[in-house]
Amino acid sequence: MKLVRFGEPGAERPGLLDSENRIRDLSGVIADINGAALDPATLDRLRALDVSALPLAPAGARLGPCVGGVGHFIAVGLNYADHAAEAGLTPPAEPILFSKAPSCIIGPHDDVLIPPGSTRTDWEVELAVVIGSPCSRVSEAEALEHVAGYCLCNDISERAWQNERGGTWMKGKGAPTFGPLGPWLATREELGDANGRAMWLDLNGERMQTGNTENMIFRVPFIVSYISQFMDLRPGDVIATGTPPGVGMGRKPPLFLKAGDRMTLGIDGLGVQDLNVRDASRQAAA
Repeated sequence: MKLVRFGEPGAERPGLLDSENRIRDLSGVIADINGAALDPATLDRLRALDVSALPLAPAGARLGPCVGGVGHFIAVGLNYADHAAEAGLTPPAEPILFSKAPSCIIGPHDDVLIPPGSTRTDWEVELAVVIGSPCSRVSEAEALEHVAGYCLCNDISERAWQNERGGTWMKGKGAPTFGPLGPWLATREELGDANGRAMWLDLNGERMQTGNTENMIFRVPFIVSYISQFMDLRPGDVIATGTPPGVGMGRKPPLFLKAGDRMTLGIDGLGVQDLNVRDASRQAAA
């Protein structure tokens, strides 16, 4: 299944895509696409529905982030060796973990806002994992049993705040709009193997990132198992698994986002995001 959330920000309704990629309204069946809806029993109930009998969403409805009520939004740093190389860093022996604020999550076609004082706002196309059942100290062999599905993520990052302000990376990772998710959440059986998935990002029509999930240093089962050794993962939690090379800070000279830019990015099987970049200060003044 391809699960979506549609409607105005803060008032999204649950839905799924039918065989013609039309949004079918699930609000008569479940309250939201969130942790409560992602447990295996509820997903099985959704799979058994007669999709053609569900009402269609209004034409042109906005797509919101594909999972709501996210508790933990965790990310893995430097999980592609070639990205570590462009950053001038040694690939890690164990996963580097940091948090993104759940309040930074937006939809796949919403505006990305450059925050006041930002000078180095950057992009990162990533595969995100969505947890479907409670997960604590699980083995690598059991890890995928706790995964509801996958979605496309853009791990927007303010590099000066991330790298030059001391402390942890999360300073540059959680500003409002820094976490576009979607367009849809592909359940595990819908996507199949998360390895071997082509991924890309264009800036103003020019290819910046080209990669493949096959090149991750630490793959999804290991990542889920590893994180679960340190914390309880709960249904609806999101894990972004790292980005391939081609980010702005790795270019010579570096290139960062500015108002008026447009990012287009995608992963095979997980759809495409189109994101316009705006200046948060000017938007607030308007």
